[in-house]
Amino acid sequence: MTHKDHVELVRDGVLTSGGVWADLGSGTGAFTLALRDVAGADVTIYSIDKDETALEYQKKAFDQQFPGTNITFITADFTKPLYLPPLNGIIMANSLHFVQDKAPLLKRVRDYLKEDGRFIVVEYNTDTGNWWVPYPLSFQTFQELAVQSGFTKPQLLKTVPSHFLKEIYAAITLRNSARRRCRHAKSSTPQF
Repeated sequence: MTHKDHVELVRDGVLTSGGVWADLGSGTGAFTLALRDVAGADVTIYSIDKDETALEYQKKAFDQQFPGTNITFITADFTKPLYLPPLNGIIMANSLHFVQDKAPLLKRVRDYLKEDGRFIVVEYNTDTGNWWVPYPLSFQTFQELAVQSGFTKPQLLKTVPSHFLKEIYAAITLRNSARRRCRHAKSSTPQF
């Protein structure tokens, strides 16, 4: 996939410029760069990956494509607690499929977000893994797991074919702040 493809997958989930975002499991930064492209020069980004070499590669790409970006590179395992400011949004692109027990992680991700914070997931649309993608989750599975973890019902943003596991999807969900305000109120599906 190209930078343009990455941008197209996340564009409708970011919507506004600026804000404070994190990319969990950012790798060499393909989707971190897409986030910066969509959110603009006023965005603050925390790029988190446990592979320091990948983050070094990412730093060079940012210096070339988006010099002066307000970005902090953090060498850490995103499955462990992180010390981040309240976030407007989080992207997890091709990183959630490395986590077998996703529910505790998703609850922690939810807690990093401000009320109605945005959570964008890019994943293979299958529940059957392999050596390289051990624990993928289909969009249907993500919908169920997200709601159980305190998010609104996810909305599908886009799908693209994949030679590797047939299809990749991008989805958006919000931190479900209405759940905290009134447990017995009927919930409605938010408009993205």
